[in-house]
Amino acid sequence: MTRAPTACLLAAALAAGCAGGRPPVPGPVAAARAAGDAAARLAAGHRQRAEALEAAGRLRQAREEWRIALTIEPLDAGARAREAELAARIATAARARVAEGREALARGALLEARRHFLAALALDPGQPAALAALADVQEVRVVVHTVRAGETLAGVAERYYRDPTRAAVIRETNRLRSAVRLPVGIKLRIPELPGVPFLPADAAGRPPVAETPEVNPLVAEVREALDREDWAAALADAERLIAANPQQPEGLELKKAALYGLGKGQLAARRVGEAYETLRQLVRLAPEYRDGASLLAAARDRLVREHYSEGLRLYRDERLEEAIAEWRAALELDPQHANARRNLEQAERVLQGLQQRRRAPARPGG
Repeated sequence: MTRAPTACLLAAALAAGCAGGRPPVPGPVAAARAAGDAAARLAAGHRQRAEALEAAGRLRQAREEWRIALTIEPLDAGARAREAELAARIATAARARVAEGREALARGALLEARRHFLAALALDPGQPAALAALADVQEVRVVVHTVRAGETLAGVAERYYRDPTRAAVIRETNRLRSAVRLPVGIKLRIPELPGVPFLPADAAGRPPVAETPEVNPLVAEVREALDREDWAAALADAERLIAANPQQPEGLELKKAALYGLGKGQLAARRVGEAYETLRQLVRLAPEYRDGASLLAAARDRLVREHYSEGLRLYRDERLEEAIAEWRAALELDPQHANARRNLEQAERVLQGLQQRRRAPARPGG
């Protein structure tokens, strides 16, 4: 196809669109505004939850909601500023608690010092000064846990604190190296954290004993991959676990955690197509798993915008077949996308006109 006939037909199509009061290809600013409405509404829900949690004093949870809002709308300067402000508040509050703990330690008030250090860790589980100071406090109420086969620090933290991110507290309390595999039979000291749910020892001082049998080694591999945030390896191992033993009770839960971590990471890295497929698999498996459905909606909206914008670019470059393919992809994801449908129909008419022109016999003397 030559550019001259194509340009003429495109010009005619544009003129026809203007005559009808509706241009065939909206400007990119207007298109982006229309396509971004759904993502803005989705992010707004997380912003509202963040503000409510912050007002209730739950700073860590509020910061996580701001992070989710930023995953949905990475260019939201207001959300980025609020997340940074909250991070600074958490750091300041944790440092203040550490300072109070050191003052108490200097006075010999060990239990009071412990309360301050653990309060700092409740705000920021990785606060290095609090972790270091806590090791110097002797009068700390702890649970002694005996490691069983296949257990990981994240699993132990989940068991005692109902929060796997508290693994850093256990690691530093016991002076363990990062990413170390826990030897079976090792004794771990598990400190109680104020304000954090805790499963204490029984009345006789014994740690709670798991009622489950020895852990499948493949389960341990999945957990270790999750601890490393190696989501792809965790997912592959979880699939192997399920294939080998469909009745394994932990297999599906581990797969959900791997899919969630992988999809969220892909979305943050702007690998939107991969994130969409991963999160769609998660939502099919577990529609109510954490905020998986919200992340899937965000990935879908961003993918629609990408296909739509690419269609505009290709149309302007007179690459009609490719533009049509992009707008069809956008409509498969969002059948109600009016601009994509209108532009698709317009491009198909232009393409049909070009094909008819090419098939028409040459005029004598033309």
